[in-house]
Amino acid sequence: MDFATDSSPGQNTADAIETDVLVIGGGPAGTTAATLLARKGWKVTLLEKARHPRFHIGESLLPMNLPILERLGVLEQVRAIGVHKLGADFPLQDEADNTHVFRFDRAISPKFGYAFQVKREEFDQLLFRNALANGVDAREQVVVEKVDFDNDRPRVVHARDAGGNALAFRVRYLVDASGRDTFLGNKLKLKRKSDLHQSAAIFSHFTGVKRREGEDAGNITVDRFDHGWFWLIPLPGGVMSVGAVCFPEYLKQRSAHRGDKAASGDPNEAFLMRTLQTTPSVWNRMQHAQRVAPVHVTGNYTYTCSRMAGPGWVMAGDAYAFVDPVFSSGVYLGMNSAEQAADVVDAALREPAREAAMQAAMDLRLRRGLKHFSWFIYRFTTPVMQHLFANPRNDWQLEQAVISMLAGDVFDNRVVLRKLRVFRIVYALTALQLAPRALRGWWRRKRQVGEAFAGDTLQPGNP
Repeated sequence: MDFATDSSPGQNTADAIETDVLVIGGGPAGTTAATLLARKGWKVTLLEKARHPRFHIGESLLPMNLPILERLGVLEQVRAIGVHKLGADFPLQDEADNTHVFRFDRAISPKFGYAFQVKREEFDQLLFRNALANGVDAREQVVVEKVDFDNDRPRVVHARDAGGNALAFRVRYLVDASGRDTFLGNKLKLKRKSDLHQSAAIFSHFTGVKRREGEDAGNITVDRFDHGWFWLIPLPGGVMSVGAVCFPEYLKQRSAHRGDKAASGDPNEAFLMRTLQTTPSVWNRMQHAQRVAPVHVTGNYTYTCSRMAGPGWVMAGDAYAFVDPVFSSGVYLGMNSAEQAADVVDAALREPAREAAMQAAMDLRLRRGLKHFSWFIYRFTTPVMQHLFANPRNDWQLEQAVISMLAGDVFDNRVVLRKLRVFRIVYALTALQLAPRALRGWWRRKRQVGEAFAGDTLQPGNP
């Protein structure tokens, strides 16, 4: 790949600020990488385009997040702002209103048997302040505009602050943790829309939504419907994040109902409420709900970049890849990859000869974890997976292996990985038993990949 210099002719960079590592993006991945690198003794600059607190989706953490939060020294702070989450609920939509609860403490070798639901504006701000407290030069409202490369290595990063002032940073290493902006992925034309899966979402925050009783009150609910699946995530302050991840062909029907408006006059809200009404197990919990945030729509969920790293640069989190959020893997994958990115950068700066090998090992490990998440995610809406989740069995500890996957343990636990491979065999055998339904589900899922989606209110310009 040709990484041509992206500087304007004659541009003066004599006043560029010197830094060892520059991190693009002040979310969970960026702050994690920046904090850990600063602790290793490097001069780290972090640039966040927005100002904290700022709205973000991805409010449900996984148990495997907690060891990382512990290492960052913020676990107790997150505990103080989070809702205790013991597991994930999967309603069966039967006449008895039964719900299967997959508790994290039943995972294979659980490190933590719980997680938290958080308001991302609070969570991200907490991590940003922690980076500052650890010596990171963390700046808000600074937008990265371009990067100058020299011999395929990033050398100068150009940015602009809120006052319109041009800034330049001379760097030894660049970490792209820009989230779904995928700064390097777009600039270097590495970003690729998935050819296996596509989804879109519509969501908002509400008060007055009925919570589960007792210790299940903090669980995330994942509820299927004909055109996708719903999430209900209990948040602090009596707030519930409610959304529908849909087949794009269904969400595109918003344009056919532009005349429909809710009491607020928002056609997106009308579409969301009409969608929620299709599923009694969800709608029954919405009877006293009041919306307290805008209704957002976002699409083109699934993508990856053809490369994760190169000489002098590495990606972390959503900057590299994003998958459908059905199993709440986004924040964990971001922070996990950021930890490994910090190790790669530290090793590369201390021993440049190790850079390629360290990057290759990170690439292999992250792709392996993504593969296991993605395999389940791509099939979650199929009749086969619906049947298996509705009739869980723990033969050969397969149910526990699935719970381990739900907890995020898909990278280094060889027992879990081995049993997840066995689960794939069970899936294939079940698909044969449900052949006609399975085939229809496969074809419908396949058809979504070619659907074009427009009207994204969060991430316009995604492929």
